[in-house]
Amino acid sequence: MNHKNIAIIILTWNGLRYTDRCIQSLKIESLPDNVQVIVVDNGSTDGTADYLHQIKNITLIKNGTNFGYSHAVNIGIKAAKPDADIVLLNNDVELIEEGWLSRLTECAYTWEDLGILGVKILKDSGVLQHCGAYLPLDTFWGRQIAGGEVDINQYSGLNECESVVFACAYIKRSVINSIGLLSEDFFAYFEDTDYCLRARRNGIKVAVCGDIRVRHSESASTRENGVSHNEIFLKSQQIFKEKWGAILAKERYPLAIDWHSTINFPSGYASSSRSLVETLDTKGVSVAYKYVYGAGTVFPVDEPEHSDSYIVNMVRSRSFGKAPVQVTYAQGDVFAKNTGKYKIGFTMLEVDGLPREWVRQANLMDEIWVPSAFNKETFVNSGVKPPINVIPLGVDPAYFSPNIYGKKNPDCFTFLSVFEWGERKAPDLLLRAFSDEFRSDEPVSLLCKVNNFDASVKLRDEIAKLNLRKGGGRIAIAENQILQHYELGVLYRSADCFVLPTRGEGWGMPILEAMACGLPVIATDWSAQVDFMNQDNSLLLQIDSLVPAVAKCPYYQGYRWAQPSYEHLRYLMRWVFEHQDEARLIGQRAAADAAAKWTWKNAAEAIIKSVSNL
Repeated sequence: MNHKNIAIIILTWNGLRYTDRCIQSLKIESLPDNVQVIVVDNGSTDGTADYLHQIKNITLIKNGTNFGYSHAVNIGIKAAKPDADIVLLNNDVELIEEGWLSRLTECAYTWEDLGILGVKILKDSGVLQHCGAYLPLDTFWGRQIAGGEVDINQYSGLNECESVVFACAYIKRSVINSIGLLSEDFFAYFEDTDYCLRARRNGIKVAVCGDIRVRHSESASTRENGVSHNEIFLKSQQIFKEKWGAILAKERYPLAIDWHSTINFPSGYASSSRSLVETLDTKGVSVAYKYVYGAGTVFPVDEPEHSDSYIVNMVRSRSFGKAPVQVTYAQGDVFAKNTGKYKIGFTMLEVDGLPREWVRQANLMDEIWVPSAFNKETFVNSGVKPPINVIPLGVDPAYFSPNIYGKKNPDCFTFLSVFEWGERKAPDLLLRAFSDEFRSDEPVSLLCKVNNFDASVKLRDEIAKLNLRKGGGRIAIAENQILQHYELGVLYRSADCFVLPTRGEGWGMPILEAMACGLPVIATDWSAQVDFMNQDNSLLLQIDSLVPAVAKCPYYQGYRWAQPSYEHLRYLMRWVFEHQDEARLIGQRAAADAAAKWTWKNAAEAIIKSVSNL
């Protein structure tokens, strides 16, 4: 352990059973000599003080009454050695990992300018409570990052954030020397957000160490003492608004965008739209949202109003039409609905040309955004006249990385494919190639996660038409099995290789997600995905030629897409199976590239740069 002096400060106000659990988990007798444990009791009447008198090697400070959280913590800090770093620990926290303090200290000194460090907090139920926090100004109601999610090892490593919950937090002494003690304006709640904002305004970083977990019985003190959590919270919230409201309103959002799109459907546009909106908000862009489809459009369906995303619900409530820039992120035949002062159309298509109506409406815009060089070329060749800016899409490395938990079968090598059943994804080619290349007695299988939203398509019948050879490779189909988006990384991490012989992509999100998770990826060497795929980080599937795009989708009529090579697909799958160590290295390079270049943060920064230049 780093040999800096450390003071662990625990605040108690009744709740003896929680305090006992916390003290037992702390294992005071095993702490090194440079660690001091200070317990500040805020007038407990349930025997807590008597219990603490019996505990060896702690400094007990008894207040005759409840001074509130900040005042009591400050008493503890003043009692610590003057050079000691501070660890704040709620008495309703249970320490559940060995070596937590040495790891926390080591993590706190990873960055020189890091001053306040939180941890990954689990609820008693085991689901996540906190991987950092963010305070939306529309509500002044803190958003607990990843709150309510199953722990899949998201937000592993060190993650910078706006604030952390002080239920378990490490504060360097240099921070206290720089900005002082906690504000005693707050009796309880918001003091941690206030302190983190003060630190950040002084150039001090705040982060969460996602590799350290504690268990927290949230709001145990208010429950045990029979007081109103809501009353105390709202009072502190009002104090916080008065202190910070005008400052944050001036500083938080230097840019504003109207976002005309779709966001609450299980589609590629909606999913990416949501990620872009959430990331833009955290990067200082005030986004106002309006649904672009509905009656009178190509998709005459009303959008569900409520989202499970706090930020999405927030941006939906903002007044639309006031920003200087309006982005329509949708198919090109709804660009005419853009009513902005400066109009941007943001779209993509998977073939080598654009429908005339898309071109007509694109030419009504002041600017066009597309996610890839492939799209830019097809748009220019189709007659789109406004300037075209490449704005790539991305992934969230908090949820798509090699650190996400997986459930691999050690006895069987698993190829994974994720797609919507249809001509463009070439499922017929994939299933035939796999069945023909492998035998059923080989320790290898293909798992296809298939979405099928066409009621006229019966997968069993479609697969039967392929007449796959008897005794061929083992194939499993998971049809319309819905996963929470944040859980998709677990699926990728449970496989050994991702394969998608697509005939064309507007972006290729499952390909990038698999790469970000560290899988070797086999995918077609044509269309948008070649922006992020190369010979070093992927297994590029050759094409035989460009062929007419025959499909139900009317947008493809008269244009071409790729015909992936059946023989080369067989070769690449066999090569990966027989060269697993080499394939894993390819996957590692893919993950590094994705994390460095192809994230939603990168995408948001590209948007901000483009809008700022107007």
